[in-house]
Amino acid sequence: MPVRRVVSRPVLVAAAAGTGSLLGAATGSLAAAAYFARKVVTPDELQPDDVEIVAHDRQSVTFATTLDTLAAGRFGVWLDGGSGHARVGEVVDEGAQTVTRRLLAVDRGRLEVGTARWNQYYYWDRPSVSLGVPDEDVYIESDVGALPGWLVRPEGGAPGTDWAVLVHGRGARKEETLRAVPVLRRAGWTSLVTAYRNDRDAPRGLDGRYSLGLSEWRDIEAAMAYAVSHGASRILLLGWSMGGAIVLQALDRSPLAPHVVGVALDSPVVDWGVVLRHHGRLRKVPVLLVRVATDLMGSRRSRRLVGVHEPIDVARTDWVARAGELRHPMLVIVSDGDDFVPAGPAVALAGRRPDLVRLERWETAGHCREWNQDPQRWERVLREFVESR
Repeated sequence: MPVRRVVSRPVLVAAAAGTGSLLGAATGSLAAAAYFARKVVTPDELQPDDVEIVAHDRQSVTFATTLDTLAAGRFGVWLDGGSGHARVGEVVDEGAQTVTRRLLAVDRGRLEVGTARWNQYYYWDRPSVSLGVPDEDVYIESDVGALPGWLVRPEGGAPGTDWAVLVHGRGARKEETLRAVPVLRRAGWTSLVTAYRNDRDAPRGLDGRYSLGLSEWRDIEAAMAYAVSHGASRILLLGWSMGGAIVLQALDRSPLAPHVVGVALDSPVVDWGVVLRHHGRLRKVPVLLVRVATDLMGSRRSRRLVGVHEPIDVARTDWVARAGELRHPMLVIVSDGDDFVPAGPAVALAGRRPDLVRLERWETAGHCREWNQDPQRWERVLREFVESR
């Protein structure tokens, strides 16, 4: 998932002001840039409640109005600090300060008035619980340790030579990818849903920081190696948000890339530089400070200011500039309504490589919410892509 609440304006202004001297301003600006960079690469440990339930009955739930509770489509709602869960559908009534949505199910716990947390994944637990399909726990050995994953065999039960590796986004959970599993299962593919370093249920990397795909790709390579060691000869890679950036690095760096026969990306980060500048603008962070932050991330000498073990070369994530290096057929799903990861780089990539990239463009869906808004279309385009492999 992309960066949220990257930096507050008061902190930035105070840091940039320094002591009022030229040296103080320069030192303060450097500190502000380092702060911005650290926020980008630091996993979000807290998941606070972000919506309010004001009423409910057997057919509906009424929320205080937010952008989330107004969004078109179907979603989940975490209850009681995450121990409970419900699912809601379309908006059935909209008032001045509230919005009422159809109640689809209470999956566990009790639905009560009070605070809750929006769940754009819709699904809330492992495949056997959320989807009602058999699954298995697996552990994938990477250089940071054993990564937990879920294995879902195709219909019929026997894993064949066709495997798909599913990669969630920044700060997200494995459940984010479950929307693809029924399509893959019906098409005869084994699904391997994997964690990667610094996930809440996975080992930490050496620095406990995200590398924007530049180290996480090793975990996806480990998942690919697991698949190959269990009979896979053809692999699909699917990535959401930062998961797309991770997948693209795996294609570039892994010797197992020749096994990959296709790539499906949803709201992918195709160029981290564009994403960082976008979030800088949203938070009113000066462009120069964003540029300095990017330089700090990529410098071996200053990497300790950012807290990373290895420099993060953001230029290596620009796949518009590197479009000529791509070799694998891709399905890329984006939305013009995505306010976290701008669709522009993905659209530009499709324009540069029409021979490889099939672009599916939504108009108003939010980040990684194309399926939520129109699941029939999303599943159809994925099915068509998978069947063409």
